[in-house]
Amino acid sequence: MSQLAHTDAFAPPPETGARRHLIGLDPAAMGEAVRELGEPAFRAKQLWQWVYHHGARDFAAMRNLSKSFRARLAEAFVLDRPEAASHQVSGDGTQKWLLSFADGNQAEMVYIPEADRGTLCISSQVGCTLTCRFCHTGTQRLVRNLSPGEIVGQVMLARDFLGEWPSPKDERGLTNIVLMGMGEPLYNYENVAQAMRIVMDPHGIALGKRRITLSTAGVVPAMRRCGEELGVNLAVSLHATTDAVRDRIVPLNRKYPIAELLDACRAYPGVHNARRITFEYVMLDGVNDSDADAERLAELLKDIPAKVNLIPFNPWPGTEFACSSWERIERFSDLLAERHLSAPVRRPRGRDILAACGQLKSASERQRRAARTTLNDPAARPV
Repeated sequence: MSQLAHTDAFAPPPETGARRHLIGLDPAAMGEAVRELGEPAFRAKQLWQWVYHHGARDFAAMRNLSKSFRARLAEAFVLDRPEAASHQVSGDGTQKWLLSFADGNQAEMVYIPEADRGTLCISSQVGCTLTCRFCHTGTQRLVRNLSPGEIVGQVMLARDFLGEWPSPKDERGLTNIVLMGMGEPLYNYENVAQAMRIVMDPHGIALGKRRITLSTAGVVPAMRRCGEELGVNLAVSLHATTDAVRDRIVPLNRKYPIAELLDACRAYPGVHNARRITFEYVMLDGVNDSDADAERLAELLKDIPAKVNLIPFNPWPGTEFACSSWERIERFSDLLAERHLSAPVRRPRGRDILAACGQLKSASERQRRAARTTLNDPAARPV
């Protein structure tokens, strides 16, 4: 984690006055909080269910807790989610929220509804510690890690909007979570792990590990630990079939090259043919989309239970890359299929609101830069 050594990425978010954030506490911490307030241990389970199963926004709503206990909770804690600074809905039904946290920093999350599922794409960092050349999100500097509460709070805020409290057992709108938003989750592993344990707890939000996918650019040392401790699905941002190309477009490859990354994938706990690793592969015209690339990719993955998501590149102003033609993408997919490797093409969603893969926070960051420019330049201010 040396890449974070000279940042404030591990600094916790500020508390709200003298009060602490209750969302993000795990069972042990919530139990300790209850004991500190002079209540018996069984109250912790009741409090947990109010927070994470019922999604309570106000301590006054916790009807099976005594009035005095509720008052003490309100004096000591807050139930704040991230604030939705903006909410956009795409023509294809995709929703995007710009989230503001207590210290004024911002990140984005996206909800993608489909006929058989509803997937929430959440962020793990403000900015990103990586600098993948094709990703607009990666051009924004890393500010800090998100706390467990800020990560869980994204899920809870989405449920607020969807009206899914208490946690439903069936017919959920929010069925899946993908850690594919801003940031590299494995460079914020401790906080991500605590948040996902809260999300998976059957007495709370209750989303199982098979419903959660963590995407990494290949932080090899943390991959096995993630599989052993969380058991969630793994997606790997591969995007190239040679170290020379991957070094250029995914600089993390210089630290953990392809062979080392794929060895970690082979060792990922729980991987088998019924539960495969997803390899994400953005299609870049003339960079990684040749027939030879497809053949190398099939060879690289031949002994790994795998499927490949082919992602049409989502252009952004100033990028040096272009998206492969549709004919080339289909040809690439067909070549992989001939070699018995599933390779569906991911249909871009939310492009009209900059919610597609690699676009998160790009618009909001431009707006904030423009606002700063206006404030600093009197000639740019409206009369």
